[in-house]
Amino acid sequence: MTHVKFLNRPVDHSLNNLMNDFFKHNADANFKNNVPVNISESNDAYRIDVISPGFDKNDFKISIDKNLLTLSLEKEENEKKEENVKQLRSEYSIRPFKRSFTLDEKIDAEQIKAAYVNGILTINLPFKIEVKAPVKQISIQ
Repeated sequence: MTHVKFLNRPVDHSLNNLMNDFFKHNADANFKNNVPVNISESNDAYRIDVISPGFDKNDFKISIDKNLLTLSLEKEENEKKEENVKQLRSEYSIRPFKRSFTLDEKIDAEQIKAAYVNGILTINLPFKIEVKAPVKQISIQ
């Protein structure tokens, strides 16, 4: 049987090591502070879909500065403290995020539209319409 090492450190199965690895992994994930997006391209536009259920469209802010599209969410968490109710477990929280995208020169920034439907924010980035010069016929003399 061949012994294969996957890590260059000795294996430590202690609870402290397990917890350190867990918090290191979560710290790395939170460091990026990015919300996952889907980006698709059609013949006439790019589309960015952001899954974000439980929010209102007014919680989002979308801005364009030069060629940088910035999407952010900032919502204060409303913790309602009810009397005679003891919180046993709280596993979710609202985390603000900010994500930026560099726009191509082929995107028409004036025509960008966004919609928030059923927990998905969709940003439509249409391409500029190319104005083609008409074909000019030259007469031969």
